Amino acid sequence: MTINCKGNLIDLSTPKIMGILNITPDSFFDGGKYKNEKDILTQVEKMLRDGATFIDVGAYSSRPGATAITEDEELQRILPIVNLLIKKFDEILISIDTFRSRIAADCITAGAALINDISAGMLDAHMLTTIAKYKVPYIMMHMKGNPQTMQNHTNYTNLITEIRYYFSERIAAAQSLGIHDLIIDPGFGFSKTLDQNYELLKKMELLSTLKLPILAGLSRKSMIYKTLDTTASNALNGTTALNMFALSKGAHILRVHDVKEATECVKLANNLM
Repeated sequence: MTINCKGNLIDLSTPKIMGILNITPDSFFDGGKYKNEKDILTQVEKMLRDGATFIDVGAYSSRPGATAITEDEELQRILPIVNLLIKKFDEILISIDTFRSRIAADCITAGAALINDISAGMLDAHMLTTIAKYKVPYIMMHMKGNPQTMQNHTNYTNLITEIRYYFSERIAAAQSLGIHDLIIDPGFGFSKTLDQNYELLKKMELLSTLKLPILAGLSRKSMIYKTLDTTASNALNGTTALNMFALSKGAHILRVHDVKEATECVKLANNLM
């Protein structure tokens, strides 16, 4: 499987790492950690050196119950960072974590390479047409509701069947507009209970019937630290364990805070497989 990022074909037959750069003050793990240009550049340089293929920049916290911000505030947070990274790092592949088409368009124009949308286009009617216009890869995640309400929507008759149906519908909508560089994200922690997250991970290979790359975003999430009775800051070992399992279940991209450890997972998994 390949995706076209700014004219470069990225081969996902070997899993790739997406490093997380949250520039929000209230993200669940690293909110407010990167407050100035020096800290941001240092962190991104480290992630690239440790093996990240993509850097995922987010300016809107999507943790459960997070406070909503306006489009203007999101753009004021994220666009200067995109410009900073494009200027500093040659050939960097920046992913923009947003569900808003205006943010996506402005960041793509500034040089971003792909869009990571937690709503798969369900929260902005113009998102899919924007992706089609700019012809960038598009990550579509499974979620019901929005970040403020998603944990009120955890009722499923059959979790996997309903997620597959959701993706089938969203994929068809995207492909009808000529969008073909698609990646699916099962949405661990979004509109799912702790037990549902583990059921989804155990059966994640069933999503391979959709014939698209799968992104697994497990890094330091509550399904790990609540199970271990610890905190997000102490959940690296648990993250590594579940990243290895996700690779065994067919993950093509690991979205992580800790790139070095995830890169080691990929190397070990490749030897095992």
